This record gives sequence, C-alpha cells and structure tokens, in this order.
Amino acid sequence: MRIARVLTRLNLGGPARQALAGDRELRARGHEVRLFCGTPQAGEGDLHDAFVAAGHDVVRVPGLGRGPSLVGDARALLRLRRELRAYAPDVLHTHASKAGLLGRLALPAAAPAARVHTFHGHVLEGYFGPRASAGLARLERALARRTELVLAVSHATGEDLVRLGVVEEDRLVVVPPGVDLAPLLALEGRHGALRRFLGVPDDGVLVGVLGRLAEVKCPARAVDVFRMLADRHPGLHLCFVGDGGERRDLERRLEALPPGQRERAHLIGTRDDVVEVLADLDVVLCTSRSEGLPVALIEAAAAAKAVVSTPVGGVPELVAHERTGMLGEGVDELAYGLDQLLAHPLGRLEMGRRARLRVEQRHSAAALAERLEAVYVAARDLRGRRGA
Repeated sequence: MRIARVLTRLNLGGPARQALAGDRELRARGHEVRLFCGTPQAGEGDLHDAFVAAGHDVVRVPGLGRGPSLVGDARALLRLRRELRAYAPDVLHTHASKAGLLGRLALPAAAPAARVHTFHGHVLEGYFGPRASAGLARLERALARRTELVLAVSHATGEDLVRLGVVEEDRLVVVPPGVDLAPLLALEGRHGALRRFLGVPDDGVLVGVLGRLAEVKCPARAVDVFRMLADRHPGLHLCFVGDGGERRDLERRLEALPPGQRERAHLIGTRDDVVEVLADLDVVLCTSRSEGLPVALIEAAAAAKAVVSTPVGGVPELVAHERTGMLGEGVDELAYGLDQLLAHPLGRLEMGRRARLRVEQRHSAAALAERLEAVYVAARDLRGRRGA
C-alpha cells in the first residue's frame, strides 16, 4: 500500500516517535510511506534529521503548526491538497487535532484513499469552556463521518470518544503505542553521565519528570511532591527533562525551594538521548491531569524503571498499581506512592523488572506496524464498500 501520514510536527513527543519506529517496520513489510509534517515550536526538539537518516520519505509542509493560524493553516491546506493529489495514497493516516483537520479536508471526498485518524488523547473535555468543547466535539464528529476508521491509543480514550458521540463503536479501533524498545530493553545498570552532570551521588535517588512542560502535564505538582519528601529522603533529586510554556513558572517554583532542596531540583530542558536519561533515573514521575497513553511511561517500563503516576487516560492500562508502579490522585497520594518506592529499593527494582516484561511485546515497533497494517487493510475494504 501507499500510505500518507500527516503529523503536525516531528517533535520529541509520542506520535513522532511512533512514526519513526513504526514506519520503518511498515516499509520492511513492503509498503510505501510518505510523511507530511510541519515544524516544531522552540524547545520541543526536532526529529526531522532522524527520520531522514533512517531513510524515511519526509515532506515539510509550510504553515503546518500546532497553534491556530488563519494564514498558516490555509497555506498548509493548499500545500497538502497538492501533495496528496500528486502522491495518490491508498491510505491517508492523520494524527491529532490540527493534522487531522487539515489532512482530511485536503483529500477530496471522491478520492479513493481510505481515511484513518488517530486520537493520541483528546481536548474535548477539561481544556476549554463548555461552548468551545461542544464546538470541537461537533467538528470531530463531522470529520469522523469522512473517516473509515478512528483509532485511539488506549481503551480509556476510545471510551471517551464513543461516550462523546465522536464515532460509533464499530468504527473505533484501539491501537496501543509502539516504539523502538530494543536499546531500552538492553539497559542494565546506570551509565552515569546524567548523574555526573547533575551532581547526583551514587547513593542518591534520581526521579525524572519526562515530557513537555505544559499546563496539562501539571509539572508544579511534581515540585510539591518533592517538597513533601525532600527532608525525609535527603538523597532524593528531582529532574525535569523537557521544555514548554510552563518553564518560567517552574523555574520560579524551583528557585523558591528552601536551601538544601533547591540544589537537588534540576531543570535540564529538552534532551533526545532518551536511553542515556532513563539509564540514570531510578523512578519516573508523571503528574498529568490528562493523557492518552504516554510513550514516556512505555519507555520507562522498557528501561525497567518503576513509575509513579496519576491514573489518567490509559495510564492504568499500562501501570499495574503496586505491581509495576504506584498510581495516585493528587499530590498527597503521589507523594505516598513515591515514598514507598524510596523506602523499598529492592521492591522498586522488582517493579521495574515486571514493567519491562509487561511492555516488551505489546508496545514494540513491530507490534504497532502489525496492528496498523491490519487497520489499513480493513479501512480499504470499508472504503471500497462505501464506493460501491
């Protein structure tokens, strides 16, 4: 099949990481894949060179970006329309809101290509006011009617889409994320570079918060958790790996920490060396108020790291409470869960080993490609029946 994939940008987030690994597997299965993307925002990192180095067919689309822009969106729509007409895909696969809107509008209704769209989470509840949320839901329903199959990265996300009337259950497919786990599965012991850079001693415990510093990720909660435990665990260090709109507020909160704590809280910005980072972490902390199914937690599990997280979206489908990590609502419960892991290092290591076994097969790049191939075949069959 000839597959056109549309992503807003190739930042360090989950959708781009999945495409980087999954499309290689699809190409190995004999399919042709062309990826259309915009440009990441400052501080998000850019995987474009990694895609090119891996032999992927990537086309930059001027104007395609994450935020709303009347001129940029119109420019991107016209460019996508020309590109898709020339490429003539068998399947159009769009990802997330902006790329999903422009990609599906760019393909004429009469075009024979099957449409597939992935929700990597959603912003239909809890992000905007009632009127804006209702308007977004109506828009997604209209787009779903132009789409053969709608994919969700977790059962929780899929249940939300059905409950909100975005798509009927018989056209919804749950496709869990898959990435290249091999380097993480091979990790044994610390590498030491990150700990030396941060000044974390060998007997210190380094907890990492991975991902965009966005409001939905609630990074301030992680600071509150650290404050609650820092005196009780004098070897505890906290490290934020990422960048985004909440950075200024986070910097102020870290500067306000009392002496003896401030030196153990670190903000290092965006890093693309995920293996080196995870090698030196002891625990991964996720404080989000909304998620689909975080790739960062999949990678943490593959690196045999225990996780402490809020039980949002598909996280409970990945993290087994008290088996591969700890789940908790709010700062107090998150602090309790992290305290348990800090107090029982052998139990923490055992949780990490169980987590690795849990993700090794289910979230590999090969598993993702196999699921997507089946979805594309089913979507083409549906498209053919519609056309008939």
